[in-house]
Amino acid sequence: MTKIPLRRFTARALPIDDQDRVLLLYGFDPARPDQPFWFTIGGATEDGETLQEAAARELFEEVGIRANADEFSGPYCNSVIEFFWAQYAITQEQTFFAIRVGDDAVVSFDHMEQIEKDTTTAYRWWSAEELDGTEEVFYPEDLASLLRKIIAGGSPVTEDGGSV
Repeated sequence: MTKIPLRRFTARALPIDDQDRVLLLYGFDPARPDQPFWFTIGGATEDGETLQEAAARELFEEVGIRANADEFSGPYCNSVIEFFWAQYAITQEQTFFAIRVGDDAVVSFDHMEQIEKDTTTAYRWWSAEELDGTEEVFYPEDLASLLRKIIAGGSPVTEDGGSV
């Protein structure tokens, strides 16, 4: 089956709690429901939206946590990935931002789009050590090192991938 090409510019939100754990979602591609994986919160920018504004919107839509765009730090990583999801062949330019949230942050799937509700089954807070030690699939694959960089106060990157 031929896949529909789609190019997207996305903001990935990395909420980090007081215990230095990152919040990930668990779900699956509807074309491969038997291959679930953990993934970061985020999505494509909408018309006229900055990446930080997209990160704030996606954080609320996907897990119900409200934040302002200026509360995000970063970006900490820029990358381009290619993958298949449902009927799409996606090329995704993704930029990762972090935001500190308290241990009392309440996660809710109430504001997700229906396709997200249908394909997202759980959430979990992960430490870098837990990510290093798991055999479960998660994306991005270098998330543990990215989390450590953020926790250590690492420098954000510039648009071209260099450090600030």
